[in-house]
Amino acid sequence: MTKADIVEKVAEKCGISKKDSIDMVESVFSVLKTTLENGEDIKISGFGKFEVKNKHERKGRNPQTGESIIIDARRILSFKPSTILKESINGK
Repeated sequence: MTKADIVEKVAEKCGISKKDSIDMVESVFSVLKTTLENGEDIKISGFGKFEVKNKHERKGRNPQTGESIIIDARRILSFKPSTILKESINGK
């Protein structure tokens, strides 16, 4: 599913114009993006939790040359689905 598909579904379900739906979806994504960039978690009841985690610098290996390298520290985004979403996906 693409962002355009989400816009269409929101417009259809809410009975609003596609332009209003685009503005609404863009606003929600903007808030989510800004919140995650600031390192804050996002918990959506019945859906799941988006969490920014810090990964430390570590040793790695280039698989082509076998040479040891240092992998830089970085932040990653993880998602943990809620129990409700898991059960819904598994048809329970």
